[in-house]
Amino acid sequence: MFDDDDTEGKSHDKIKKMPVFKKAWEIMVLGNKIGGTISKDDHYTEDEADGEMLEMYANYIIENSLQIPAKIVSAESADIYDIRMENAAIIRKATRKILTSCSGLQLCGYKEDDFLQLLRDAIEEFRVLFAEWVKTFDEWDYTIDRWGLFNPPGVNYDDFDPDDDIPFDADSFFD
Repeated sequence: MFDDDDTEGKSHDKIKKMPVFKKAWEIMVLGNKIGGTISKDDHYTEDEADGEMLEMYANYIIENSLQIPAKIVSAESADIYDIRMENAAIIRKATRKILTSCSGLQLCGYKEDDFLQLLRDAIEEFRVLFAEWVKTFDEWDYTIDRWGLFNPPGVNYDDFDPDDDIPFDADSFFD
């Protein structure tokens, strides 16, 4: 995933050593192993529709587990508060979808509860690391989110942005 010869190599090494990233990677590996072992042709149930649902939930686990470490890298690569918070929201949503998919697998007859519990436990451990990580986001390094979702406390979507007053002449810029 990371190239050590890359000019950003040091920052990638730093990210790979972060506890929240390590746990996200563990979730990704677990999710891929669990999801990769399930097929609609498995005989967890006699109902063909349940088999298709089983495979769909397995795919959801794989897809969402892949997003978590990628979004941590995205958040760490952007020092801007609103971008970091947006990535954090996507991570939280992905973990919730994984937990929902685990329950869906059980409803469709998946019997390997121990594997699902490993994944749930990893997500619970990740949740604590994630919450601590989000607390490190610098609220003062932001651009105003004009959609109003990811502004720091006290900043509104319609607040005046001093950067809007900086004159910009495109003709002189490109000369």
